[in-house]
Amino acid sequence: MVQLRRKIRHADTTDARVVGTVGPRRRLALLPDTESRPRLSAPLDTALAARLGVLLADAPATGEHRATSGETYTALATELVVEALAGTGRHDTLNVVRAR
Repeated sequence: MVQLRRKIRHADTTDARVVGTVGPRRRLALLPDTESRPRLSAPLDTALAARLGVLLADAPATGEHRATSGETYTALATELVVEALAGTGRHDTLNVVRAR
C-alpha cells in the first residue's frame, strides 16, 4: 500500500490598508495591520482589479516609494482597506480577496 503525502498550505486573512499601486493597478501596495512597511499583493484578477480601480479612481498619487521587496510603487492617499490572505510559506504572498 502506497501512502501519499500532501502538503498542507496555510493562509490567514488579515486587513490591510491600500497605500499604492504598481503599474496599471493590477497589483497593490498593502500595509497589513501588524506591519510597519508595505508589501505588494499578488496580481489581482480582472473583476477585482476593475472594482478596486473604481474605488481608487479619485485617490491622489503622492509619489514613488519602495515596498519591502524593493519594487517601486505609486503611493496613493486613500483610506481603502482590503481583506487579504496572507500566506505563511516561503513567498509570504498577499492575495486580495475583497474590499472592506
